[in-house]
Amino acid sequence: MNNRLTSLAMLVCLASPLASAQMLQPGLWELTPSNVQVDGRPLPDMKVMLGQLDVLMTPEQRAQLQQGMAKQGISLGGNGFQACLTPEQVKTDDIPLQDPQSGCKQEITERKGNVWKFRFSCPRAQGAGEAKFLSDKEFLTKVNGTFNASGVQQQGSMESRAVWKGQDCGSVKPRT
Repeated sequence: MNNRLTSLAMLVCLASPLASAQMLQPGLWELTPSNVQVDGRPLPDMKVMLGQLDVLMTPEQRAQLQQGMAKQGISLGGNGFQACLTPEQVKTDDIPLQDPQSGCKQEITERKGNVWKFRFSCPRAQGAGEAKFLSDKEFLTKVNGTFNASGVQQQGSMESRAVWKGQDCGSVKPRT
């Protein structure tokens, strides 16, 4: 169970800087990680990992995990993580998907057409990535970095697809 929780924590760290926007739609976004690797070893598909949470965690542990993520403005849902972006966040052209209280910083290092490169630094993770905007309702990212979710420094990489689900964020609260 610890390995799965560590992997989930790593996904949250690496997913957080899925940085920027290029005239994205405000509202509910679903971020689906894929091709996730830790120290060169592939992790199970996100759907498998989400399904295992019910098996590996007690209902109380799962509720605690979900409450912690909700405090960071992220929820588990659909095929991955969900986040709510406000119109004000979209207008900044630099959407803060990470929790402002987390100590994470991100910097867009290059903008060429629909591809933006960025780097990020968090207390327990750092790295770089690239976002490719397919439209105002979809973008892809690739992220590589190091993280320390369990007291051990590890290398991680992942790809993700972000899809706009609609203007109504439902119970997912935006980060402020």
